[in-house]
Amino acid sequence: MKKTLIFSLLALFTLTFACKKDEAVNPEVAVTATLSGANEVPAVATTATGSVTGTFNKTTKILSLTVTYAGMTPTAWHIHKGAVGTSGGVVLELGTTFKTPFTFTTTALDATKEADLLAGMLYVNIHSAKSPGGEIRGNMTVK
Repeated sequence: MKKTLIFSLLALFTLTFACKKDEAVNPEVAVTATLSGANEVPAVATTATGSVTGTFNKTTKILSLTVTYAGMTPTAWHIHKGAVGTSGGVVLELGTTFKTPFTFTTTALDATKEADLLAGMLYVNIHSAKSPGGEIRGNMTVK
């Protein structure tokens, strides 16, 4: 009986200290995109390139991005809705300050924009005088 009690207490002690408390899950996920003329619809011949890096906070629903580009002079830039290989309408304006790198933070995304972002249905499109419909583009992926 004494051995059973000691064994039970030892097992309880081991389980109590071996089990970690629920670890907090980081609500931020990485967002990336590679911008190129080949991603435009239809494809655009250009030497311009760009990238998007950032985070999406699944709790606050806020998207924070850094957009870079090279080899072009932007005239407009937006976030559009559309799958890879398709064009879609503008869902978020990035403003009219064209600098690289450029940082942009949204207000909380609504449920539709959040679902579209997580599904890879949102893309960054940078327009130029040479290619008014868009010179470089890339669909954002969430990791």
